[in-house]
Amino acid sequence: MSIVRALLGSVRERSRRAAGRAVHRGWRWVQEAGAVSNRNPGPYRFGELGDGTKLAFPLGTVFNEQWITIGPFSIIGERVTISAGFLPGLDLGPEPIVRIGGGCVIGRGSHIVGHQQIVLGDDVWTGPNVYITDQAHEYRDTELPIGKQWPRNEPVSIGAGSWIGTGAVILPGARLGRNVVVAANSVVSGEVPDFAVVAGAPARQVRGWDPEDGWQPPIRHEAPRPVPDGVTAEQLRALVGWDLRLPGEPAPEA
Repeated sequence: MSIVRALLGSVRERSRRAAGRAVHRGWRWVQEAGAVSNRNPGPYRFGELGDGTKLAFPLGTVFNEQWITIGPFSIIGERVTISAGFLPGLDLGPEPIVRIGGGCVIGRGSHIVGHQQIVLGDDVWTGPNVYITDQAHEYRDTELPIGKQWPRNEPVSIGAGSWIGTGAVILPGARLGRNVVVAANSVVSGEVPDFAVVAGAPARQVRGWDPEDGWQPPIRHEAPRPVPDGVTAEQLRALVGWDLRLPGEPAPEA
């Protein structure tokens, strides 16, 4: 009897392993099939979706995408919400509401919620769970629930090359310059100059770049070693395992 139980236990274990492998293979297939690009737009009709850009599956909430543009070679992580307007089916006029540049990376679980204008320059990267909005609730009328008061809109812009850390919130009216660093969990409003580091809630500048004196206060750790001159794409691919080919470029011959 103990031998039979052992055999049954072994069969169940193999079955569970096989089922687990099948589930993961199936989910990978679903992720690949459900990813959105200009070659595989699914049900979405973005105002612009550049070559090489991909929105990972599963997507977050996406609506009124006709007023959303995303440049080439951008990566939008899983469960990212990108919306324009209050609700689906609105006519929002002739101009895009949300503009995301080329080479951007938007971390999983982030929200970009536009009503008037949100502009992300090229090569803006965010960590996960970042919230960017151009609309805030009003609360001045004490007789009316806050959610029913007419909101306030102010355009938001984030300059090219900026990095927005995990959990940061970019509020209406924020204007970030080029290559700005926003520390994790910061809450940003107002204007941030080029080449600045901001942190806190509310965020304040903690480091900036001076053309004569460099970074102030000085950066304490050493700069990373750059990629040596002459390194080929094939060598980099072998080193880090990334697929560095452009869309449509054939794989190198073995």
